[in-house]
Amino acid sequence: MRFSRFVALLSAAAISMGLASSALAQDKTVKIGAVFPMSGGAASIGTHVKAAFDVVMDIVNNAHPELGNFPLAKNAGLAGLGGAKVDVAIADNQGSPATGQNQTLRLITEEKVVALTGAYQSGITLTASAIAEKYGIPFVNGESVAANLTERGFKWFFRTTPVASDFAKIYYDFLTDMKAAGGKTDSIALVHDNTEYGTSVANVITSTFKEKGIGIALDIAYPSNATDVQGQVLQLKEKKPDVVIMISYTSDAILFAKTMQAQDYKPAILLADDAGYSDPSFLKAVGKLSQGVFNRSSWSVGPKDSPSAIIADMYKKKSGEEMDDTVARQMQGLFVLLDAIDRAGSTEPAKIQAALKATDLKPEQLMIGYRGVKFDDKGQNMLASGLIIQLEPDGENYVAVWPKANAVKPPVLPYKGW
Repeated sequence: MRFSRFVALLSAAAISMGLASSALAQDKTVKIGAVFPMSGGAASIGTHVKAAFDVVMDIVNNAHPELGNFPLAKNAGLAGLGGAKVDVAIADNQGSPATGQNQTLRLITEEKVVALTGAYQSGITLTASAIAEKYGIPFVNGESVAANLTERGFKWFFRTTPVASDFAKIYYDFLTDMKAAGGKTDSIALVHDNTEYGTSVANVITSTFKEKGIGIALDIAYPSNATDVQGQVLQLKEKKPDVVIMISYTSDAILFAKTMQAQDYKPAILLADDAGYSDPSFLKAVGKLSQGVFNRSSWSVGPKDSPSAIIADMYKKKSGEEMDDTVARQMQGLFVLLDAIDRAGSTEPAKIQAALKATDLKPEQLMIGYRGVKFDDKGQNMLASGLIIQLEPDGENYVAVWPKANAVKPPVLPYKGW
């Protein structure tokens, strides 16, 4: 009798502990650190990231059956951690590599984040991820394309986006096709800022084209956050290159568009390396002056009622802006990180790291047009891919124009401008 009563009490205690454990899992919050420019010349990016990550948290923390089998959308919270909710702590890097480094250290040591994402500008991703590496904290980057970020022998750094070398090959193939179609592509100029992003991308494009037997006729570097680019535009006007490839953040891209109009300068083909040219702030400020500019992208809204279209609509309702390539790549990076944490069933850094290494997401599991997500031993997504888009005459929307298999419309030449 006493034994039966003891067993009953033990069972009740076990059930109580189980319920308490379940409640604890439900109450638990998984905190992710995000380092982005919330102030300075690229502050608009930070504003967009904040809205985008709010959408990601909504999708993960609440059940969204309308997204079908999209990872993390079916359940409320991370199922692998008993329904734990996700919180993203965004730190302002102020557009400074040193500040980005300090803010990353604060997120790790004071905020106690279990993983990190960021930091938009490659130069800041470089310093921020070095701190994460030192402390053994997983860092997933969704948007920085400087080639050297995955060439440092790091074990805790993972990148989902295509890199500069991927896009350099896309640019070469695209320009080859444009030449075959009658476009002028004989001389090429690079215009880039002097940041880690601008310099490294320009170097990769130069070396890739050189391997194909094509030299860069003109390489124009300028200070980031420039206040006057008349000299650079006059150089272009004097040398008359057929193709100008722009590698610029938002404020510089806006300044170049206005200066090109003031100097009445238009190349036959203006091709942008994403960044500022994808920013909705750029389109609002100078979209009408940049009609027909080509740009690189991995984003396409997709068919109606597809996960990508639904997420794009959620983002627009949250931010008042259309989804752009940079935001989509940043969101995808965060989704990949959270999927790994969910599969790890743990917030231990080593277990998250192991889950990231084991990532093997298929195209239908993504909100962006990669062939999948699978990391090589350097932490680079081997299945990242992209396409070429062109700004419509309304100056407000881009459409896919190349390659033909992904095109909504054929490319229009020459560059119209204003």
